[in-house]
Amino acid sequence: MNMSIQVSRGKRQTIVDTLSRRIREGHYAPGTRLEGELRLAEEFSVSRGTIRDALGELQQRRMIATETGRGSFVIFDGQPLSQDRGWAQSMADTGSTVTTEILGIEPVERRAVPLLPTEVTLAAGIAIRRVRTLHREDEGPAPISFECATVPAHGRLADLPEHGLLDGSLSATLAAAGLHPARGTQRADVHLLDEREAGILHRDPGTAFLRTARTSFDVDGAVVEHVVSLLDPQHFTLSLSFGDDR
Repeated sequence: MNMSIQVSRGKRQTIVDTLSRRIREGHYAPGTRLEGELRLAEEFSVSRGTIRDALGELQQRRMIATETGRGSFVIFDGQPLSQDRGWAQSMADTGSTVTTEILGIEPVERRAVPLLPTEVTLAAGIAIRRVRTLHREDEGPAPISFECATVPAHGRLADLPEHGLLDGSLSATLAAAGLHPARGTQRADVHLLDEREAGILHRDPGTAFLRTARTSFDVDGAVVEHVVSLLDPQHFTLSLSFGDDR
């Protein structure tokens, strides 16, 4: 075997082992971007091609996600909503008064989970259904979103129907259960409200809403949560950032 190929593979494995250890030891917070290819290449004294090969192996191990697009974000009245901090706090940051009502927390079979990707493994789930209402003095209260979040029914999450969310927050509940999203997928389309959805959102059936379906996974590839949201397009938009700033 060519000696240069052996050296290259050895360097790649060193990079893979080092970054894997950093991820597992918490050097990178869940969802944090790794250093750019150029900086990693400088750190390990290798070419960017070797860095790409190493990152590709980490992606195959489902420890990181690499993609051309850098992420999609839901925006509420001009304010990006943070999945880490939770939408409630992000909405409060806009100065708006938004309340969240939990409509139900109950066990659900996989086949009943809406828009769940076929490749996702989920033996049993807990569905949390919530509606958010915007309060304005000049217009009165108006429901602006309806959400169905499904989480795996294991560990302390299996008791959610009995004990409810921690501090009313799904993000806090998942963190307390040791579930941290590290990567995910999100899709969006325009959805016409059916009669049930229209009743919850106080709209006419057939009203067009923005629908998003977001699935999050931990560093080992296990599903953390799957969330389908119906969002009032007068207040919500979807933004996509892309390109490489490295």
